[in-house]
Amino acid sequence: MQNQNWSFLSKVIVVAAVTVLVVSFSTFVAAQNERTPEQPGAEQAPAPYQAPPAATVRAQGTVITPASSVARPEDAGLRAHTNLLLFAPAGREMSSISPENTYAEYPASLACVYKVGPAYAGCVPAGGSGHASGGWGAIALVDAYDDPNAFSDLVYFSTFFGLTKPTAKTFIKVYANSSFGSLGGLTASCSGTPPGNTSWGLEESLDIEWAHAMAPAAKIILVEACSNSYNDLLYAEAVAGIKVSSYGGGDISNSWASGEFSGEVGTTDDFFYRYYWKNITYFASAGDAGWGAAYPSSSPWVISAGGTTVNRDANGNFLSESCWSGSGGGVSAYELWQSPPNILNGMGPWTNFQYELAGQGARQTPDMSFDADPASGVWVYDTYGGGAWYVVGGTSVSSPALAGIVNASNNRFGQAPPGGGYYLAHENDYTYSQLYAFTAYKTNFYDVTTGSNGTGHNAGTGYDQCTGIGSPRGKLGK
Repeated sequence: MQNQNWSFLSKVIVVAAVTVLVVSFSTFVAAQNERTPEQPGAEQAPAPYQAPPAATVRAQGTVITPASSVARPEDAGLRAHTNLLLFAPAGREMSSISPENTYAEYPASLACVYKVGPAYAGCVPAGGSGHASGGWGAIALVDAYDDPNAFSDLVYFSTFFGLTKPTAKTFIKVYANSSFGSLGGLTASCSGTPPGNTSWGLEESLDIEWAHAMAPAAKIILVEACSNSYNDLLYAEAVAGIKVSSYGGGDISNSWASGEFSGEVGTTDDFFYRYYWKNITYFASAGDAGWGAAYPSSSPWVISAGGTTVNRDANGNFLSESCWSGSGGGVSAYELWQSPPNILNGMGPWTNFQYELAGQGARQTPDMSFDADPASGVWVYDTYGGGAWYVVGGTSVSSPALAGIVNASNNRFGQAPPGGGYYLAHENDYTYSQLYAFTAYKTNFYDVTTGSNGTGHNAGTGYDQCTGIGSPRGKLGK
């Protein structure tokens, strides 16, 4: 009953907020409609292609797409897929791999690369003993189906890499089933434990392990939807909001996606800002199919997580990051600027963080990026599918890891100011404000300028539709 009352109250607040928005922003939007022809458009001249450093040595092997990551166009808008890919190093069976610095990144190595842990020479995997630190409130990972080994696998992963060991108090698994009643007009399709699915189980291990690796002091909440249908995943999003709110706020990560669909604007977007907004930031993977927008990454209310390649030399020393060729990113076909403004129907002054890039145009993705190339993948421990250690890439890595970094940065942004008022995408507002800052941008972000995720879609100076504004460097500005 309490959850239902809160949902009803949220809708009442929204009606009032929308009314104020329409009046308060009318002059603002009218003025913007009179901007000069120099206003930028959604499609800008492509940057020239720049190759990664000549000293880069790329791992050789085979990329494997698990069943859960197979996109099914006929299901667009109905069912979502994961964004993870497996990497089998040349000459090695997946089942024979155990963590060593030849094949994949460690929590300590990426904490060094992204400057959220102790620095050491070369940020070489296995070469450092320090890890990321910090974290507050909770990080919820929204996934489909049940992974019965999730907690024990997280404990083993953490113990192996010397991370803070999770306990029954710092890790919580929640079944997003019908026991929560109706949420946002949806009802879950199951009443007990969701059915198991080994491919989604690997996704769940990835999500909780790398969110914990980047924000070890935050509580980790695994929210399991009954299925990968949008009905169940959006319902689980609301459950995640309930749980994260109970810890005072935090972050919610979604490593799943689908193609865009006309129904995403309005009631579907609501689940990423309207019901649970206080001190909560939402994240979503940009996709693994190269250039092109995916949902919910294209929602203006989420941090869209793109993918990079971590470039290393023959000795394993970190050189730079490039745009990963598989990283999703592009121009949304549906998330369009509304004029006259109507928050119920899409973008407007309340989500104007890309105004200097696109004017009153379409949403562009991603917003920021993290290592996602399977050839520079990360170690994940997962026993539910019968294996143990896996090398995993895809923007399914980016979303939970970025959620962890933002969480550990401790700015505690949400989707509205303290005390309520207008809905605003505060985390994106904050990060994009630095894109044009002479000092802060170069200090707090790495501008990825090499690589490409599609013909004519090269990484370039400043914002690009592969890595967004770039990848994090340190906790400031996040």
